[in-house]
Amino acid sequence: MSIDLRSQYDKIYRYCYIRVNSREKAEDLTQETFLRFLEKPQYHNKNKDLQYLYTIAGNLCIDEYRRKSHEELPDDLQDNSYSEDNIIMGVTLSDALESLPDEDREIILLRYVNDEPVGVISRLYNISRFALNRRIKNILETLRKELEKGDFSE
Repeated sequence: MSIDLRSQYDKIYRYCYIRVNSREKAEDLTQETFLRFLEKPQYHNKNKDLQYLYTIAGNLCIDEYRRKSHEELPDDLQDNSYSEDNIIMGVTLSDALESLPDEDREIILLRYVNDEPVGVISRLYNISRFALNRRIKNILETLRKELEKGDFSE
């Protein structure tokens, strides 16, 4: 096994948390990711262990999303730690991210949420660092335009 699993746990957890927006579900999905990873040593490859972890986590998050029923927010939802502007900006950014193709959203989450280096992500997607940097720049430009436009479907 070429990667230190302990060092990847927090990253996989953050990745799952952003996708399912629930601490408990993210913890469960992260544990399940590592269990499945360890159960299938035949898929381990020196250069692709990290990609395999993210693939497992992504598939588990998709499965969870399919299972999840839409719940209504309670009427008494109030949290004084966030202002209305922060909530609106968070929802707007979330909507803008959701408007991206899946792979583009994954790249942005890996780069800016999980702080994965460009070299790691470029190996995950089997593209050059230069091509990945150009792609990230284009994705960020798309996000900027979406945020300026502010026209998200509900």
